[in-house]
Amino acid sequence: MAYSRKSYVEHVAIRVKDIDWHIRFFSDVLGMTVREVVGSDGATEKVWTLGGMQFNLDPEFNGPEGRLAHLGIMVENLEEVLSEAQKWGVRELAMGRNWLALPDGLELELMQAHANSVAEALAVKPRA
Repeated sequence: MAYSRKSYVEHVAIRVKDIDWHIRFFSDVLGMTVREVVGSDGATEKVWTLGGMQFNLDPEFNGPEGRLAHLGIMVENLEEVLSEAQKWGVRELAMGRNWLALPDGLELELMQAHANSVAEALAVKPRA
């Protein structure tokens, strides 16, 4: 592997039919507060929580509730990752060059981390 830097999953995006229910559940039950909203009051389209969840409203989606939309991955060096990824036969998506589709269809949103944020996130010991 030519790329030796580290990364972490910053958020997981899922498609949901009832976005308001998901916002309330993840807030009231899990304590994940909303950090960003796309859409206006009463017409919320996307929501991100502190804690790594993204909900995409998709009332017409014909799959099971909570179907994975994409993984948002924070990387130490976006340019190096994109260069290395191209060697693996991935496809760039219309959303931008940092959006990739893997051969099996999994979609990734790659984001440039700032300072030591990747090392700090990876230093967390969730089972400690």
